[in-house]
This record gives sequence, C-alpha cells and structure tokens, in this order.
Amino acid sequence: MSRQSNAIEVSRQVLPPAPAAGGLLWGGLGVLAFSFTVPLTRIAVGGLAPLFIGSGRAVVAAVLAALALRVTRAARPTSRQWLRLAVVAGGVVAGFPLLTSFALTSTPAVHGAVVIAVLPAATAVTAVLRTGERPPTTFWVTAAIGAGAAVAFAAVQGAGAGGLHHADLLLLGAVAAAAIGYAEGGLLARELGSWQTISWALVLASPAMLALTLVSAVSTPPAATAGQWAAFGYLAVVSMFLGFFAWYRGLGIGPMTRVSQVQLVQPVLTITWAALLLGEPLTATTAVGGLLVIGSAALAVRSRTRS
Repeated sequence: MSRQSNAIEVSRQVLPPAPAAGGLLWGGLGVLAFSFTVPLTRIAVGGLAPLFIGSGRAVVAAVLAALALRVTRAARPTSRQWLRLAVVAGGVVAGFPLLTSFALTSTPAVHGAVVIAVLPAATAVTAVLRTGERPPTTFWVTAAIGAGAAVAFAAVQGAGAGGLHHADLLLLGAVAAAAIGYAEGGLLARELGSWQTISWALVLASPAMLALTLVSAVSTPPAATAGQWAAFGYLAVVSMFLGFFAWYRGLGIGPMTRVSQVQLVQPVLTITWAALLLGEPLTATTAVGGLLVIGSAALAVRSRTRS
C-alpha cells in the first residue's frame, strides 16, 4: 500500500499543471472592454473631431497612468525598453485610436468591426515574425485567407463608391498598427509587468498626444452632447487604459496562445453593440463577411497554437 501511495504521489507531481482559468477570465474582461470601442467611437465622432478623440483619449489615460506609476513607484524602463515602448505607443496609443477615429466618421461601426476582425490573425503573424517562430504552412495560408477576406469584404461593401475607399484603408492601417503594438506589448509585459507596459507607453506618447489635442481643440472647438462626452470618457478610461490592464494581465497569466484566442469573439460583440446602441442593420453581406474573416482568423490562431 505504501508503494502504491508513493507511485500515485509521484504521478501527480509529474502531471503538467492545468491551464490557469484566471488567464482566460482576465483576457475575456479585456476583450469585453475593447468590444465597445468601435461603436462608442462612432458615437463620439458625431460631436467631436476625430483628431481630438484619437489624441485626447490618450492624454486622459496618460494622466491616470502617471498617477498609477507614481503611487506604486514602478521601476523605470531601460534604454532599450524605452525604444520598444515607442513601438507600443505608436501602435496602440497613437496609430489605432487615430486611424479608427478618422475611419468611423464615414463608415458604419458594423463595417469597421468586420474589417478589424482580422486583428487576431494579424497579431499572430506579427508575433511570429517578431519571435522567429516557425509555424506550419496552414498558419500562413489561413492568415492570408483572413486578410484577403477582410479586403474583399471592404471592397464589396464599398462597391457603390468605386471599391475600397479611404476609410477601409484607414481601418486596415489601424489593424496593422494594433497588431504591432499588441505583439511588442505582450513581450514587454513579461519584463515590465502588464499594466506598467501600457502605462509607460502612454506617458511616453503624452507630449505628442497633448500637442495634437490642443491643435484640434483650437481648430475645431469641441461641441458634443452629454452622451458623446460619455462615449469619449469610456474610450479614454476603459478602452485606452483599464482594458489593457485586463488584457495584458490575461496574456501574462497565460498560456498566451490560448488566451489570445478569446479575442476572436470581439468582432461578434462589437457587431452586437453596434446593432443595440446605434441601430445599425446586420445585412447578409455583413454576416457572411464576418463569418469568413472570423473563421479564418480562428484557424490561423489555432494552427499557431497547435504548433
């Protein structure tokens, strides 16, 4: 009996630990926070200039980040880490907010959600290139299909205006910017910590964002309703700051390849919020395009996970 008990104890010790449910929970909270970004940006641009929204939300978030870093006395990044933080800031602090704000002045939130649905696959491709992984051929095939589906959807929807127009190009640029920022931020979070990464990136970008906000406020004075200001407040506090706490926290707990798949439900949630908050119709073309983009992104992420 003693030998049997010892054998059972040894077998328990060599079993791999179960994936932490906390990683999926935190990742899911981050995705839920981000899923409101597109429809609320669409609301905010009704009364605020896109430049003011894209830069002003970063300024508000930077103030909160500076306070958090000050109170916790967080360790300062090294010189090399500052350079990498500049990449994160360019992608998720400046690039994605500014490009989506300008794009959503002339395109519905549902349309934007479908084009941005390729983001999980784009992030996976960026992470592969950044880390030197060698995923299977199916990863590259499905990622290419996802990108092609997103471009084809945008072209079909914009057929009446001559195919792809500037809003679609801005959305695709926003996807590229966010993918780079997510991938580099995920790597930096392992060194600096989850919330510290986005906080330092916000602080680094704050001088430029403040200058853009002032330029926008002078050239186009804000004249928004209470609802539009509330949407801007959510974009600044949650989408630009607290959402990254949960998202990077989930990636930090991991496993990263599994937690990142939670992002695949974001376009579905975004389309739902756009229908409920904005009353935007869900057409057959949007449904089919969304399924193609989300499905191919899911296959790309899962093929990388299996590798």
